Amino acid sequence: MGGFGLSLESEIIIKLCISAVLGLVIGLERELKRKPVGLKTSLVISIVSCLLTIVSIESAYLFPEHGDVNITMDPLRLAAQIVSGIGFLGAGVILRRGNDSISGLTTAAMIWGAAGIGIAVGAGFYVEAIAGVVLLIISVEFIPYLIKLIGPQKLREKELLIRIILTDKKSIDTVITKIQEERISIKNIRIKDKQDLTHLLELKITVNFKRRTTDVYYTVSDIDGVQSTEVESL
Repeated sequence: MGGFGLSLESEIIIKLCISAVLGLVIGLERELKRKPVGLKTSLVISIVSCLLTIVSIESAYLFPEHGDVNITMDPLRLAAQIVSGIGFLGAGVILRRGNDSISGLTTAAMIWGAAGIGIAVGAGFYVEAIAGVVLLIISVEFIPYLIKLIGPQKLREKELLIRIILTDKKSIDTVITKIQEERISIKNIRIKDKQDLTHLLELKITVNFKRRTTDVYYTVSDIDGVQSTEVESL
């Protein structure tokens, strides 16, 4: 299996080093964003996936015959199990937050991607693996920003959750109307009476992605009848 005049051991070490570097790139991207899966996890996934792939391929040709029986083995049988087995790590980083929104899907996908990169390197597809990492980083870092700049209006918006405390029940309609007049689109409304005789108005809104959260907070806080305001990014 050695290539370019290298011994098997040298080629294995080179593959593991390449997978470590590519795993490092994926891990740094997650680490810089303070995501649950960071540098160490991506390195482990990429390196071990590469190692298992190498073991799977080499063992398939190590003892192809046993006595008079010719045993045919799938060179990528372990790699196939990596793809399915990595799912439990991905499931562990997908979280449901208190506001019913889901987070961690991108991180789970990057875990799967790190395993795929390790498998590709282990199988000897160096150029393809490097190209895959480059495209992953471009897709995660630059494409979303580009879409926000030139994409459809829906993709250039961000969602916020606003919790407003009102003292007067009759001012709810007025407050909602004034919020809509401030170029704030309301997607969902929830109203709840509290025990202290105040009223909770919970709004899921969308605004232009360039609009600062603090600007939305100040705008809503200054509306007459609003006792307190809480703004949360989704």
